[in-house]
Amino acid sequence: MSGPQREENEDDILSLRHHLVNWLFTPLYLLLLFSTVTGYIAALKLSNQPYDLVLTERARLMASRFDLIPETEQATQEYLLPDEAEHLSFTLFDANNHPLLGNATLPRPRPIDFAAEGPRLRSTSLGGDKVRMLTLHFRTSRRTPGTEYVLVVAEPVKDRLYLGRSILGNIVIPQFIFILIAGFAVWIGLKRGFEPLENLRRAVAKRRGDDLSPLDEAMAPGEVRPLIREVNALIERLKGMMDQQKRFVANAAHQLRTPFAGLRAQAELARRADAPPAVRAALEGICEGAGRCSRLVTQLLTLARNEPDARTEENMTEHDLNRIAQETAMDWVPEAVGKDIDLGFEGSAGELPLRCDEGAMRDLIGNLLDNAIRYTPPGGRVTLRTGPGPWLRVDDNGPGIPPEERGKVFDRFYRVAGSGQPGSGLGLAIVHEVAQRHRAHIAIESGEGGRGTAFRVSFSR
Repeated sequence: MSGPQREENEDDILSLRHHLVNWLFTPLYLLLLFSTVTGYIAALKLSNQPYDLVLTERARLMASRFDLIPETEQATQEYLLPDEAEHLSFTLFDANNHPLLGNATLPRPRPIDFAAEGPRLRSTSLGGDKVRMLTLHFRTSRRTPGTEYVLVVAEPVKDRLYLGRSILGNIVIPQFIFILIAGFAVWIGLKRGFEPLENLRRAVAKRRGDDLSPLDEAMAPGEVRPLIREVNALIERLKGMMDQQKRFVANAAHQLRTPFAGLRAQAELARRADAPPAVRAALEGICEGAGRCSRLVTQLLTLARNEPDARTEENMTEHDLNRIAQETAMDWVPEAVGKDIDLGFEGSAGELPLRCDEGAMRDLIGNLLDNAIRYTPPGGRVTLRTGPGPWLRVDDNGPGIPPEERGKVFDRFYRVAGSGQPGSGLGLAIVHEVAQRHRAHIAIESGEGGRGTAFRVSFSR
């Protein structure tokens, strides 16, 4: 799987880290919300208590002042209102619920207010403003003793709300700061806790596709080590199956080489003897089929030999790519001459040092030349070039490969439809395997003048 695809799949799946963050931070935020609501209610209650106490004392003071005035004198609102409570609104009602005096029009007392023995407090709205209203039922002792009155006092709640918000701020802001600090500490803890897993992920991501060595358990936390052991056991089983498959292909191909070679030799001898035309045609078909089978067996052996594995570096030494390419091109001259194809070689001026497996490199170049010669029509041209980097390139002026087919030609047993040429579809697969072993990049381009095909193999130092 490529890097972008792997990252996309990781984004689609909620990670363990996200699960932990959600389970840790969601209760913290819910706790903050609950604390804010309960704190606001508590702040309002705390702010109401002193204000209600003051409001009650002012109402009692107003009632006592009214009681102190002789009945012969006229009470005034300036006399009843305490000096420090000019913002209070009040109305005094008699026993018949008629207003006697006041500085505002307040709601009439309810029957329950006349029956109460002490002050009654409630919150309401007055003229569009929220107020705290108190009703005080009292009897006079000096001014017409025993006469009942009800004093209704209203006070705006804006001061209470301001005090409540101040109390709430002193409660919530420290809690919010504490939760932020706790959240940051939790995030740092998770980041540090997942660091061993992240190191393990990076180590696995840097591995080559052919590296089947066990994972290092020491890189993972204790809770993950059982999983690492199971993964290592799976890798061992997979490596054993791959080795068994490679041995089977190699052994089967090796065992088939001798029978097919003998069959072809016998058919060649029989073809030289006098025989009827029908028999001779059958012998020609046997020779051709035996040749194709022999070539297929050889390619299977080559493919099995060049499959990359963890020991791919053991057979690599320093070689001159220029020399290997020139010698391989000379080996394919008879094949090109037999098809009337101009096979050329354009090498670099000096040596091109490359650490490689010489036999595998000859397989790579040979299969590229075989592919070019096979699909180039008679009278065509095939050119092998090398250059610093190092790189090599095989150009031909054949029919070319459609752009939509270029990503498939390296698949095993895949052949471009309509080519009309015999083959097994393993040549370019061998090229791809050898390139992987040498960590090389293969690019398929159009040939010179937009005609034909060019295979460019770039090697990394």
